[in-house]
Amino acid sequence: MPVIEGARKIGASEIGLGGVKVAVGLYDFAKDGGAVGDITLRGGTIPSGAIIVDALLHVDTALASGGAATVAVKVESAADINAADAISGAPWSTTGAKRADFTATSAPIKTTASRNIVATVGTAALTAGRFQVYVFYIERAADV
Repeated sequence: MPVIEGARKIGASEIGLGGVKVAVGLYDFAKDGGAVGDITLRGGTIPSGAIIVDALLHVDTALASGGAATVAVKVESAADINAADAISGAPWSTTGAKRADFTATSAPIKTTASRNIVATVGTAALTAGRFQVYVFYIERAADV
């Protein structure tokens, strides 16, 4: 079957419906440390002009701290994927798959530049933990 030009892109001059893509950001205290401030997660980037439509978290190892640490997750602006939550509670204190604060029913986010997924540690440094952030987005065609 021949390749159909413009398939799987979204734009006024494109014919496909596009497809949702996923960028994954990984945090691991053993590799990334846990200092207060922004920590750029290892993994994928989200292209400029993308429309973010959903986000999920997966905690492999519950986060720990010597103080009352908080963690937020952002892509375009502060805490837009997940608000600053104390690590003593949801979603950071237990392992498993979680919904981020940003969900498929939230107002979509449009990126203004190529963006990394960033965790913001507040109040106190982390001393342990490992998690992934899954950000689902639609990449728009360049001519839109």
